[in-house]
Amino acid sequence: MGENITISIDGGSLGAFVERPASGSGPVVVVLHEVFGVNDDMRASCRELAEQGFIALAPDLFWRQEKGVDLSHWTDEEWKKGLALYQAYDRAQGAIDIAAIMEFAGSLPGAAGKVGLMGYCLGGLMTYLVSARHGADAGVAYYPGSAEDYASEAKDIRSPLMIHLGEEDEFISKAAQQTIKSAVAQNPSVVIFSYPGCSHAFARHTGTHYDADAAALANGRTYAFLKERLEG
Repeated sequence: MGENITISIDGGSLGAFVERPASGSGPVVVVLHEVFGVNDDMRASCRELAEQGFIALAPDLFWRQEKGVDLSHWTDEEWKKGLALYQAYDRAQGAIDIAAIMEFAGSLPGAAGKVGLMGYCLGGLMTYLVSARHGADAGVAYYPGSAEDYASEAKDIRSPLMIHLGEEDEFISKAAQQTIKSAVAQNPSVVIFSYPGCSHAFARHTGTHYDADAAALANGRTYAFLKERLEG
């Protein structure tokens, strides 16, 4: 079973959920949440990573706004709260925070030395931004909302990055997806996959648009990518 820990960085402290593989050691993957905080879905993603041999750490990105956000029931109230937190989130400060969290993650007991990033929606965007601004041993961005607004930063990505996009994403339009694809097309560090017929959050276990086949395909690609770049 996973555990909750506290991480101290510049400006204060934040909570994080950690799940470990049976061996107790392995490369670390920092898992960045959607607008709903570190919730049941993120903990499930951490458990799946642990089953693949990784130490998974999911930090509370909203800690500067409100600590301990955990929205899992998809009520209108939770959607509104998550959206408000998302809209108020300081992405520049967030990227700095995540870089510090990654440094901490590398010092976890059992950490194998390399630290990767994996994020969904807001977390996907932050994976993209951190890859461009700070770097990571590897990064995976699932449906990174608003990444098209930072297309100019694609050229700054020097660490391996994988991006997953649902072709029918209601929050990332086809035009936005094309902007993202065009921005990374000339960058050999970035690989991008599209999933026909899939909406936003197609890999969210309990989401209304969950697509088991597409999620399995994307996750399989993710695990292989992370193992290749983080192990050894």
